[in-house]
Amino acid sequence: NLGLIDTPEKAVNAGHDFRRADVDLIFLYISTYALSSTVLPVVRRAGVPVIILNLAPGAAIDYAKFNAMNDRTAMTGEWLAWCQACPVPEIANVFNRCGIPFHQITGVLEGDPEVWNQVDQWLAAARVAYIMEHNRLGVMGHYYGGMLDIYSDMTQQCAGFGGHIEIMEVDELAAQRAEVSAEDIARRVA
Repeated sequence: NLGLIDTPEKAVNAGHDFRRADVDLIFLYISTYALSSTVLPVVRRAGVPVIILNLAPGAAIDYAKFNAMNDRTAMTGEWLAWCQACPVPEIANVFNRCGIPFHQITGVLEGDPEVWNQVDQWLAAARVAYIMEHNRLGVMGHYYGGMLDIYSDMTQQCAGFGGHIEIMEVDELAAQRAEVSAEDIARRVA
């Protein structure tokens, strides 16, 4: 969490910070009006999936309460809290024009379980992507001739997910298994 990023300079620094931190995903919470010039440098430099959180502070603005406010500064602050949806089209347009893929979650900040279900799904997907990128995948044996639907493209596997692929034969695995002691198994499972 790099906090409020409200100037192009802070945006450039945030982009570098995210890159140094090796983040896997950015949740862009638009809490009020925001300029795309303060968002683009962050996202462009980070180069990771972006989820725009377009979350209203409530189900609907209370106009009677708002219009009864006597303090113009307080009114402006309250109004800006409800303007969070205003920059979403601008930011989406800039991302599209720059070829930056993004996804959007729209809803209410509190009391909207669907919003947080979607956030949880993105977090789970990011965990899976991280695991796939750092995994060691074993490919064993040979394919049955003529069964074209089961072949694996290991280049595409590594290009899409990362990781490392070990190709082994069944007898190699059996030999390695024979060398594993009960203590080795207990240590690994613990």
